[in-house]
Amino acid sequence: MPTIDQVAARARRALIPPPRLRLSDWIEDHVQLPEGVSAQPGPVQLWPFQREIADAIGDPDLERVTLVKPVRVGFTTLLTSALASFVANEPAPILCLLPAEADCRDYMVSDVEPIFAASRTVADALGDDREEGERNTLLSRRFPGGSLKVVAAKAPRNLRRHNVRILFIDEADGMEATAEGSPILLAERRTLSFPDRKIVLGSTPVHEETSHVLRAYAQSDARIFEVPCPSCGAFAEIQWDQIVWDDDAPETARWKCPHCRDEIPEARKPAMVAAGQWRATRPQIKGHAGFRLNALVSLHVNASWARLAAEFIGAKDDPTTLQTFVNTILGQGWRGEGDELDDEALSERGEAFGLELVPAEVLALTVGCDVQHDRLELTFLGWSEDGTAHVLGHRVIWGQWDDEGTWTDLDTLLKQTFRHELGGRIGIDAAAVDAGDGTTMHRVTAFCQPRTRRKVLAIKGAPGNRPMIERAGSKTKTGARLWIVGVDTLKTLIFARLSRGASIRLSAELPRVWHEQVASERAVMRYRRGQPVRSFERIPGRRAEALDCVVYAFAARQILNPNWDQRRQELAQAAPLARPAAPVLQSSWMKR
Repeated sequence: MPTIDQVAARARRALIPPPRLRLSDWIEDHVQLPEGVSAQPGPVQLWPFQREIADAIGDPDLERVTLVKPVRVGFTTLLTSALASFVANEPAPILCLLPAEADCRDYMVSDVEPIFAASRTVADALGDDREEGERNTLLSRRFPGGSLKVVAAKAPRNLRRHNVRILFIDEADGMEATAEGSPILLAERRTLSFPDRKIVLGSTPVHEETSHVLRAYAQSDARIFEVPCPSCGAFAEIQWDQIVWDDDAPETARWKCPHCRDEIPEARKPAMVAAGQWRATRPQIKGHAGFRLNALVSLHVNASWARLAAEFIGAKDDPTTLQTFVNTILGQGWRGEGDELDDEALSERGEAFGLELVPAEVLALTVGCDVQHDRLELTFLGWSEDGTAHVLGHRVIWGQWDDEGTWTDLDTLLKQTFRHELGGRIGIDAAAVDAGDGTTMHRVTAFCQPRTRRKVLAIKGAPGNRPMIERAGSKTKTGARLWIVGVDTLKTLIFARLSRGASIRLSAELPRVWHEQVASERAVMRYRRGQPVRSFERIPGRRAEALDCVVYAFAARQILNPNWDQRRQELAQAAPLARPAAPVLQSSWMKR
């Protein structure tokens, strides 16, 4: 018979909850990666820097987890594994918020479904969906005690119907405010009825001044991942300015310790990362864990220092590719450049080339056409194989927008060919004509539709973080098809290139007013529905036709996929190579 002391000891032990299994351990014990999802199928093996992130997501004392992430650090697998843990261990209403519906479908089909099916514990927890009222759909899963729904930020109405305890937000910087406000704030409000809610927000940052994830990280305990130097033992975060390599030899890339200045070769990285640790730079913040990573600590084969150095060398001279490197590899926000252009400086950059004789390196031509009520304005851009844009010239067709002669003149101009330095003649490969004015839209689409095979496109500009060009989802009232141009995206690209003097060359034949019009807008920060938005505004007193034309010509370039070698060969002939004649089909039906 137990003594009173033994009974008391048992009672005390009963009041002490069993030690909680860390989420990182559970993931490695229960989550499987199938073939097709991972290059290394089998049980998930978390990298050292992933473990504390996973444990923070599973920590009930942390309400929020924020991750500033680059690519190549396995966040998608970590996110899906954390979802699996909640399904199996803490059934609850769960919501995943992604930027667009296509992202939602791809995530469910490519990651959630195969990983959940391959992980026996999760598959058992999901149970059978055939009971009445429990049927699954593509973007939702129901299971005993909870549900999982994946929702697009572009459709905020989908958020109204859900109250959730667990909220995962991925690629937050790809989300824009809607008519109902910030989708991120709307989603967070759906968690307010749960005192034990969990909000996990991760994203690759885009623009520093408007980044959702950087703003969230600034409100957290701001952890950084530090590794020990093999030479001096001091801990430091590996940063890009500490990666060095010999001239023209990125394969020699190595890390220079900021403490002892020794240069550490790539071969030492796995051991350094294995001994690394997270350090909170704002430990006074409680309940919100923030993590900031860059790809320099990734153990992915495509994230070696040598590979990243080679990528940097290829990206550094073009603001577009450099921003991608800064965002996706370094996990940093891009600082706005080219907020306002200097038209005087632009006019001094003119070079001796133009439409009279197109430079040898130009192998494709695009045109952007801005439609005014009394004229059409066109800017001609030539493209080299390395992506450099040559502004070759600007033309104005005077005439009323509803006059048939105006459009006949435009058709004639778009059919024109130009002498080329290689000996042949070059024609226009694609043209984008502005149909954004409601008054002229029908006339523009009527002109462009029968010329679609010549890649003459009717376009309409749209602000915000959009693709450079994409087909409109629906036709106009007259049945015409428009292309939507992301004008802010393209202006950001063009301003950055022009301000750096990189990748855009200007003809000396451009009129002075053209430079004034290209510099007619400035990038500004405004708050819309409580969220910072970077956009472009007109400088008072200036016209913007030339800027619009350049934007449209850049958009037209996106639909081309030239065969550069073939084009070079054609232009090197005294006359363009003859195209093979189409076969003549004989049909008795035609004789009726």
